[in-house]
Amino acid sequence: MPIKLSDVMNHATFTAADPVLRACAAAAADTQLRWVHSSEVLDIAPLLSGGELLLTGGDALVTASDARRVEYIRQLAERGVGALAVETGQRLASLPSSMVRAAEEAGLPLIEFRKVVPFVGIMQAINSMLVSESVAHLRRADEASHEMAVELAHGSSLDQILAVLAGIIDATLELSSVSGVTLGNAGPNGAGTRPEGTGSPTDGAGSDEEPGHTAGTGTDGTVINIDVPVRGVPSARLIITVPADGDINLARVAGGRCVDILSLALLQRMPPGLKEVAGTALLRAVSSGSQPWRLQQLSPAAGIPPSATMVAVVVRTSTSQQLRVAMDKILKKSAQQSASYVDNAEVLALAALPFDGAASARAELVAALEELPVEAGTMTAVGPLAAGIENAPWSLSEAKVALDLAVNSSLRAAARPTSDTGGVVLDVENLAVERLAAQHLDQRARQDFVRQQLGPVLDHDTRRNSQLLETLATWLDSGCNTAQAARELHVERQSMHHRLQRIFELCGGDPRGTGRLAALHLATRLAAP
Repeated sequence: MPIKLSDVMNHATFTAADPVLRACAAAAADTQLRWVHSSEVLDIAPLLSGGELLLTGGDALVTASDARRVEYIRQLAERGVGALAVETGQRLASLPSSMVRAAEEAGLPLIEFRKVVPFVGIMQAINSMLVSESVAHLRRADEASHEMAVELAHGSSLDQILAVLAGIIDATLELSSVSGVTLGNAGPNGAGTRPEGTGSPTDGAGSDEEPGHTAGTGTDGTVINIDVPVRGVPSARLIITVPADGDINLARVAGGRCVDILSLALLQRMPPGLKEVAGTALLRAVSSGSQPWRLQQLSPAAGIPPSATMVAVVVRTSTSQQLRVAMDKILKKSAQQSASYVDNAEVLALAALPFDGAASARAELVAALEELPVEAGTMTAVGPLAAGIENAPWSLSEAKVALDLAVNSSLRAAARPTSDTGGVVLDVENLAVERLAAQHLDQRARQDFVRQQLGPVLDHDTRRNSQLLETLATWLDSGCNTAQAARELHVERQSMHHRLQRIFELCGGDPRGTGRLAALHLATRLAAP
């Protein structure tokens, strides 16, 4: 029988601490525990694998900000930690209400220890009980691994191999590729659970560094994700759905124990292209900001020279899987080497461009993306040129910053429509001012600068419902070309001259040939509502 939080709450070593469940009390009866840890480190979540009861004296929480305490709760919940117990009374007088609210929202049982007890006593007593359970789990996991190996040796399908594990752990399984295509599935009765070729809703989650476990609770039970690597590169994901009355710890242990069998099955039955899976792993590493050594390691396997000049592309769309195919065709024409990856509603791509003529090749890529048919609302951003794979995360992050800024009206001039009028392409090289301001100036500083430079113009627009700010911005963006600005604004040249004259009066004269021209141009770019 799984050991649950309610069982631990009634243990003598635990009751000595006078525990009170402050959040998610109703979940105690169903929360299964795998181990008991104690730590005062707030960044402990990445070191946990789920199902733990974490004990803390609260020393670090005393000096942490309220936002950091909430983030601590959120990280533990996302990691699948079973429960958190915090000792109060000495340094931490009581549990902050923000932590209680965050735990309730995240579904993390939060326990307050109102008396001081030795954590080592609790850990020794409870973990000794858990060890006995773990031994039983390991026996059943080894049994599953052995039977799966037999099926593999007999040439069984992936569905048949998965059915062995599904029957032993009494859970529903799905094995999907990194692109979200279902490779095999099985239920507790051995039947398939999802038609072949369908995508997985969990594609894109999890660690990019090494095979790992993540868990979450859904309406159908607890979902456990386990990465399945092939030759060291994450190539598939085993998704285990454990019913509400199932043994989560057994599913975790057995699923992890069978990863090697599944890796061999993938190699034998449908060997993935190592270049493709390495490209996916590379983009996941770039997206998560991995260390340069990791990028240097993955880049050659993905066919991208580490020293190449490259550019990142980000597309936000609800048709990411379909759009990726069209994107790959463009990348093959515009780049020497490339890789793409679908991360939920985003298509991420990395293109290695010719060393000589990288700027022109990038311009051709932007032009090709503008011709790409997309659905309404699709937003595409092309990052700046990056020298070497170690700078690829910067190019990708700048593209994402541009997309985040695209909601501002000031970016409309920089957003080029695609062949489908519902989508736009952003070239981040045209947004240097906005990116700089967003990353290095706070909102108050931007507002003060805009007010100093354009105050009279803004007041005039407010009082008269005029469009002097838009007129000035268009004129400056055109290089102070009055005729071109008039065409873009669809006004007569004489009307344009009258508007400019009024703007000059409000701004202290014609700015051309003065140092004020650059300041006015900067202010118009920062004046988005």
